[in-house]
Formats: sequence, structure tokens, C-alpha cells
Amino acid sequence: MHIVHTVVMFAIVLGIMVLIHELGHFVMAKLCKVKVEVFSIGFGPRVIGFRLGDTDYRISALPLGGYVKMFGDAPGEKPRDRETLEVLGIDINAPGEFNGRPRWQRVLIALAGPLANFILSFFLLFFAAHYHHEVDKYLTGPAVVDYVPVNSPAAHDGLATGDTITRFGSNTNPTWDQITKDAALNVNHKLPISFVHNGQTITRDITISSGDGTDQPSPDMLSATGLIPRESDDSLVVKDITPGSPGDRAGLHPDDHIVSINGLQVHSLDTLIAYLQDGSGAPATVIITRNDQPITLQLTPEKGDNGAGVIKWLIGFHAKHVPVEVQRLPIGQSIVQSAKDNYESSKLVLKIIRGIFTRHVSAKAMSGPVGIAQQIEIVSEQGTWSLVEFMALISMQLGIFNLLPIPILDGGMILFLIIESIIRRDVNEVAKERIYQAAFVCIILLAAFVTFNDISRMHH
Repeated sequence: MHIVHTVVMFAIVLGIMVLIHELGHFVMAKLCKVKVEVFSIGFGPRVIGFRLGDTDYRISALPLGGYVKMFGDAPGEKPRDRETLEVLGIDINAPGEFNGRPRWQRVLIALAGPLANFILSFFLLFFAAHYHHEVDKYLTGPAVVDYVPVNSPAAHDGLATGDTITRFGSNTNPTWDQITKDAALNVNHKLPISFVHNGQTITRDITISSGDGTDQPSPDMLSATGLIPRESDDSLVVKDITPGSPGDRAGLHPDDHIVSINGLQVHSLDTLIAYLQDGSGAPATVIITRNDQPITLQLTPEKGDNGAGVIKWLIGFHAKHVPVEVQRLPIGQSIVQSAKDNYESSKLVLKIIRGIFTRHVSAKAMSGPVGIAQQIEIVSEQGTWSLVEFMALISMQLGIFNLLPIPILDGGMILFLIIESIIRRDVNEVAKERIYQAAFVCIILLAAFVTFNDISRMHH
């Protein structure tokens, strides 16, 4: 049932993305008086559908995309002239051939699909901001370091608990959100960092660690680099206890506040886990408060699975989520917030694409259908609004990807039309056909590569 749920959620999310994308092409084609023969969600054999007017609306067997088939849109297909149409008895005012429309109209039709994805992303984030604008407080405030693991790059550079990061990469006075994004784009590379330590500003170049020994970011990236955020000024709160664990045996209860361990103030689960790894299982004195009363516990961590298949020294409990701020922004502020979030997301996507082409970011960072399905499973468990925000990100990425100047993508068609407009004639059809065939093979190889990446990460 778990797999079925994931597959169904993936099909729904991808179906919406593809529907909106193809709807953009469809509407613009109609506005340009182009006859649309097929509107399909999915590829391959027709499974179900109906015909309305000139168009066959269908769902096809392979639900990994979709297409709009326009009359006369095959590369190299010459539009029929007015005299031929009259001989064939075809109404010259009826919706006509794609290749018979002016180039600027064909550019608009190609642009309309990605534009529809951008519009969808905007409205999804608008509704999220208007009805449930949720922000982890620590992500938007000053970047205060809560703990620096021993032998981490940050420790070697002199960072310590309580230091405030004042510069990271190109960002001055960065937030933890900016630091996380910049670090993910620079795994195994150095970034300039400035921080305030004992009242003095120190500048270093810090090496970003992936956290798992690969060339791509992992959930442990910041911890492995030594940059553990102070997520709250309050102590860590216990959600539930693992039966038979060191915490259970020591007398830890749900709703207990973990104030300190061996004198170190604890403000996040990442801080506690990193400290336990540095101690390599050494006995610890833990100060907690229960009903506002201080209690001292003695416990010895044990190795166990952290829930992600990684063996670490653990106490054996789950912590409550860090404080979040939930707002319902007014319409005007929601528009501004959506525009800002979309701008930041698109900028990050473009940085990743540029990083991949310059080999600064590993190509293994790309995800295909399997990876997207895994992410959908994770965010759907976090709640409806998390899923809505993730759908906005996927829609944005789909729009940008389709604008890449690669033949068989919308961007490739636009590129050819621009070239033909400049040279004022069609590109040689034989050459164009060969380029399309090569691009198709490359897209298939790319799909196989990202799918292999996704599967490899599942077994990592």
C-alpha cells in the first residue's frame, strides 16, 4: 500500500504539471488558429479519451510526460498553399497548419508551455503564502552557530559555538537558508566565510563537505562541514522515546526539555547528535527540565540506526519540530512573497544548471522520475502545504528545463525559429532532422542516467 500511495501521488502531481504545460501550448495554438489533432497526457498507445471538435483528448499508456499534436507540425512538412486548399475543398479560414503560421506565432506557441508552468508555480506559492505561510524562524534570522564538531572544516578554520556568520560566499549577513543553498552548490569546493568570534571578525576559506563522502550534498552536509545552526534559543523538546533505548533506561520522558549535555547547551537535535559522535559513546550527564523542575540524568549512548540507514551514537528519542511561524499574508503581500520565492527558486535552478555544465556541481545531483517520486513521498508526509510548495518547485523546474536550447524541447524549437528568422529561410531539413535524432538519443541517455542515479541513491 505504501508503494501504491507513492505511485498514485506521483501520477497526480506529474499529471497536473504536464496538463498545465500542454494546456499552455493548446490555448496558444487555438489563439493562433492552428488545428490541434491530439491533446495527450502521457505517451504511447491511447488508453482512454474522447473527441471534441478537431481534437482527440486522451490519456496514454506511459504517464511520464505529454504532448500536443498540431496539424502540420512535423519538421520539414511544408504547409499547403491557398490554391491546394481550395482544390481539396478545405475552408481556408478554418484552423490551419502549424508550419504555415508566421514564425513569431510558432515561437509564442512554443513559449506558452513553459510560461504556463511559471504561472502555475506563481499561483501555487501565492496560495501557500496567503493561507499558510510557514517559515522556520532560524532560517531567516542571523546565522548563529550552535555547535562545531571536532575535526570538521569549520573547527579547523576556528569557528566555535555562538559565533555569528557575517559572510558566506557572495552573501553578506547571510541567513541559514542562504548558507544551505550556497553550500549545496559548492560541495567539495572552498567558499569564503567571515564570522564574529569573541568580538573579532575572522575571514577564512571553508571547504564544504558533502556529509557522505560523495560529490553531492546530503542531509548531513552542514553538520559534516561544521556549520550546525542554532535553531532556537530554547532547549530541545522530546517528542517520544524509543523503548529500551539509553534514554528510556535513564528515565527520559516525552515533553522533557533537554537543557544541556556535559555542560553544552542544546538547542537542536543536530547539535546533540554531532556531540554524541564526537564523544564516541562516552557516558554523559544530561540536564533536563520536567514541569519546570531541573533533573540530572546519567546515560551512555549506544549505536543504532538513525532512521536513514546510517549507524550513529544515539540516545533513542524523537524531538519536536523546531519553532515555526505560520502566517496568513494579505493578498498584496502574498503576491510579493510568491514573486520573491519564484525568483529565488529560479535563480537556484539556473545556478545548478550552470554548475553542472561547468562541472562545479555533480551531474549526479539531478533527479528523474524515481527521485521525484521519493521527494513527493517525503513532502506529502509533512502536510498539504509542503506538497503544494514542492509542486511549485517542480513546475518551475519543468518550465526552465523545457526552455533549454535543446532540439525536441520547446527551447530547441524556439532557437531554430530565431535562427530561421535571422537568415530569413528555413534551416536545411536534412540537417535539422539529424540534429533532432541526435538530441532524442541524448535525452534518452539523460533519462537513463538520472534514473540510474535515483536507484543508486536508494541503495546508498
